Amino acid sequence: MNRATAKLLIERYFRQLTEGCGNGNCTNEFCASCSNFQLLDKNSAAAKALELFKINAKLCDYHPSIPPSPDAKLDSKMSSKDSPTKEDFSDVHHLTENTVCMILSSCEEKGDYSTLVRVIGRVFSNAEALMKSFRKDEPNPTTKLDSSEPADVKEKNEQTVENAGASSAADEMFRDVTVDVNAVRRVYDKLLTIDQVEAALVNALIFLTPNVELDLEYLDVYETSPDYLNIFLIVMENTNLHSPEYLEVALPQFCKAMSKLPTTALVRLTKLWSKYSLPHLRRMMETFQQLITFTVVSNEYDTENLVNDDETVVAATQCLKVIFYASILGGELDIEHNEDDEEDSDSDELTLHELLDEERLYKKGPHVDPLEKALGIRPIDSVKPLIPFEDFINESVNEVVEMDKDFTFFKVNTEAKFSFQSCPFILSIITKNQGLYYDNRIRMYCERRLSGFYSMVQGQQPNPYLKLKVRRDHIIDDALVRLEMISMENPSDLKKQLFVEFEGEQGVDEGGVSKEFFMLVLEEIFNPDIGMFTYDDNTKLFWFNPSSLENEAQYTLIGIILGLAIYNNCILDVHFPMVVYRKLMGKKGTFLDLSDSHPVLYQSLKRVLEYPGNVEKDMMLTFQISHTDLFGNPIMYDLKEQGDQIPVAKDNRQEFVHLYVDYILNKSVERQFKAFKKGFLMVTNESPLKHLFRPEEVELLICGSRKLDFEALEKTTKYDGGYSKDSQIIKDFWEIIHSFGEEQKRLFLQFTTGTDRAPVGGLGKLKMIVAKNGSDSDRLPTSHTCFNALLLPEYSSKEKLRERLLKAITYAKGFGML
Repeated sequence: MNRATAKLLIERYFRQLTEGCGNGNCTNEFCASCSNFQLLDKNSAAAKALELFKINAKLCDYHPSIPPSPDAKLDSKMSSKDSPTKEDFSDVHHLTENTVCMILSSCEEKGDYSTLVRVIGRVFSNAEALMKSFRKDEPNPTTKLDSSEPADVKEKNEQTVENAGASSAADEMFRDVTVDVNAVRRVYDKLLTIDQVEAALVNALIFLTPNVELDLEYLDVYETSPDYLNIFLIVMENTNLHSPEYLEVALPQFCKAMSKLPTTALVRLTKLWSKYSLPHLRRMMETFQQLITFTVVSNEYDTENLVNDDETVVAATQCLKVIFYASILGGELDIEHNEDDEEDSDSDELTLHELLDEERLYKKGPHVDPLEKALGIRPIDSVKPLIPFEDFINESVNEVVEMDKDFTFFKVNTEAKFSFQSCPFILSIITKNQGLYYDNRIRMYCERRLSGFYSMVQGQQPNPYLKLKVRRDHIIDDALVRLEMISMENPSDLKKQLFVEFEGEQGVDEGGVSKEFFMLVLEEIFNPDIGMFTYDDNTKLFWFNPSSLENEAQYTLIGIILGLAIYNNCILDVHFPMVVYRKLMGKKGTFLDLSDSHPVLYQSLKRVLEYPGNVEKDMMLTFQISHTDLFGNPIMYDLKEQGDQIPVAKDNRQEFVHLYVDYILNKSVERQFKAFKKGFLMVTNESPLKHLFRPEEVELLICGSRKLDFEALEKTTKYDGGYSKDSQIIKDFWEIIHSFGEEQKRLFLQFTTGTDRAPVGGLGKLKMIVAKNGSDSDRLPTSHTCFNALLLPEYSSKEKLRERLLKAITYAKGFGML
C-alpha cells in the first residue's frame, strides 16, 4: 500500500471517530454515530485512528443525514422499505424512480428541496446504497407519473425513453445489468434542473469515489458482488459530469476508481456501452476528453514532471479506452477475415540480446491490451466505428508527452510506469511516429553494438551498417542479390542503419542517396513492362499481377524495401490500394476493399447483390469466372467445384460475391503477396508498428501525405549564408514557388528533398534550408537532399531565377553532378 492510500484510510478512521458516519442506527463501536461510543478529543482520536488502521478495523459507509429521533429504530421497523412513510424520508436507504418522484413532489409542494438534497447526498455517497438503487425489479411508475405531467415535459420524457431504447430492444440492451438505465436517465433529467441537487451530487461523488477505489483495489469487491458495476453505470449517466464543478475533484477521483475495475468488469462495461446510442457514447467520450484537456492545460510538465505521472490524466485515458473499444464493438466489425500469420518457432538457445540483458527492449510479439484480448477485437477489425478514430486523439496530451521517456516506459517499465503508447488511440500519427523512430534508432544502435561484439570475438572487420553497393543500370539485380544473401545469412542485418553507394559516384549517404535508391528501385519494379504489377489508369493504383512470371524473390525484395523505408524514415512513391496495407496488418481482402482496388468490378458485383429481378434468368451467371493472363489470354476459374454448372440465383448470390472477392483479392495473388509480406516482416516483425498504427496510418508512414501545403513549408524554412526571409531573392523565390502548378511543385520537392511527398505531419515538418551559393552567375541551383538544403545563387532578376530553377528541377538526376 502506498503512502497516499494509507493517509486516506487513516483520515477516514479519524473522521469516523470524530464526526461519525451519520447513521443513527450504527452499531460500530469505533464510530461516533454509535450510541455506545465515548467521545474523544482530537489528539486521542488521531492516535486511535492510527491504531485502527494497523489492525484493519471496520470502516462505516457515510450516511449524511440528520440525527434520528429517540424512536427512530421503532419507526424504521414499522416503515416499508419501498414505501417511505417518514415526512423527512430518513428511512430511504436506496433510491427508485418512484421514491425520487415522491420526494420531489413533496419538496415542490413545500417549496423546499432540503429533504431531497439530504436523501440524494446520503444515497449517492454510499456505495452499497447506490449499488442497490434503480433496480429493474422495482415497481416502475413511469406511465402513471407521465400522465400527470405537463404536455411538453411528457413529450420530452417520451422522447428520452424512445432515444434510450425503452422498447424490447432496450431491454435486450440492458439485460446484462440489474440497474434500470432508462429509469436513471429519467431521474437525472428531473434532478439536474435543481441547483441544490447538483451541488449534493458533486459532494456525494467526492465522498463516494475514494471509498470505491479502496474497495476495488484492496477488497476485490467486484468479484464478490458483480452489481458493484451499477455504481459506474449510474454515475456515468449524469450528463453534467463535464461541467467545471466536477472537473476539479469529483470526476478525477471517479476516473481513478473506475481505472481500478478488473478486466472482467471493464469487458461488461464495454459491451453494454457499445449498445448505447451514438449521442450517449459521444457524451461519455467528450467527458473524459474534457477532463484530460482541462488537467493538462492546468498544469506544467517537463522532463522531471511528466504527464505520465499525472494520476488524473492516466486514469481518464484508461477510462477513455473503454469508450474506444465500445465504439469499435458497436460499429461495423470484420473479425473473421484474418490472414494466417506464420509464427517463428521459439528457440531454447539464449540470444545475445538476452546475454547482454537487452531482451526487454527486443522481446518478440506485439503488446496486447488485456481488455482487447478479453473482448476478442482489435482496432484493425473495425470497418466503421461509432465514433471516428480521429475524435479520440487529444492534442493537449500530444503537445506535452515526452516520447523518449514514454518509449522507455512502453518497452522496459510497463508495469511500474504508464505509457501512452499502451493507449495509442489518444496519440496523433506524428507523436506515434516519434515513438517508432526511437524504437528503430535503438534497434540500429543495438545491432551496431552486436556487430562490434562479434567482430571482437571472431576477429573480423566490424560491419555496423547495412551497406548496399549498386550499379545504376543493374540496380534491381544488385539489390536483389545483396538483400537476398543478407536475409538468408543474417536477417538481423536488415535492422542496421542503411547506407547506399552508387558505383562510380561521389555521393556519401546521409539520407539523400538512400532516398534516390528507393526511388530508382520502385521505378524499375513498377515498370509495366516487367509485369509484376498491373496498373489501373482510372484509380492510378497498382495491384499484384496474378499471372506474373517473376519469381517470389522479386516480391520479397519489394516487401523488404517498404520495411526499410519505414525503418530508415524514408518516404516512397508507392501507389497501392488500402487493402494492401490491411493485408500487411493481418486482414484479408473483403467486398468493401474492392471499391478501392477494383472499382468497376465492385460496382458490377454490387448490382448483382441489389438486383430486384430474377438474377438467374436475367444475368445468366455461374460460379465460373474468367480473367486474362499477362498476354491477354482468358483464364477460367471455378469458384466452386463444377462451378460452370451452378447458376447464380437470389439465394446464393451473396456466396458468389464472397467467393469472387476472395479469389481476386486473396487467392489469385496468394503466392505474390505472401512473398511480399515475408519481406516486409523481415524488417518490421519486432517493431511496435502493428500495435501503434492503423492501415491508413501505415500508408502515410510509407508514402507520406499527398497534400502539399507550401504555405506551411515557407513558414518553417530556415535561411543560411547571408539570406533571410526579408531578402529580395527569397521573396521572389517564394512567389515563383507558389505560382508553380502541382506537377512543378512536386518536381521542386523531389529536387530538394529526394521525394515528392510531404512527411508525416505535412510540409511544415520538413525543415528545409535555403542557403546562398555565391553571387549572380549562370550556374543552376543545386541541392543536398540529405539535409533538405537548396543552394541558390543570388540571381540578378526574378525572371532568371525562375528560368534557372525550372531547368534545375526538370533535368536533375544523380550524384556527383556539381
